[in-house]
Amino acid sequence: MTANKHVDSLYSIIAVVLVLALLGGTLALLRNRGHAVLNFSARASRTKQMEVTERLALGPQHALHLVRIGNRSVVVATSPSSCRLLDVVPEGRVSE
Repeated sequence: MTANKHVDSLYSIIAVVLVLALLGGTLALLRNRGHAVLNFSARASRTKQMEVTERLALGPQHALHLVRIGNRSVVVATSPSSCRLLDVVPEGRVSE
């Protein structure tokens, strides 16, 4: 009976290692293709140069985005087939 418990424990450990290996491989594949970015440093999160300030949905698949880049803001229209820059807003013209 104890030999059977050891075999069951070994199978469980192998299953966990296999699942972790598959997750790691999937993450590596996504990172290589640019779909996943991991950044664990706290400093990088404080030095963001771009952020979406506001989003206005115009319909189910269309939206306007106000994006702050450095010291200026831009208004971008998005749809399933395109993305278009509508306006560049100088510093100080957008109130938060």
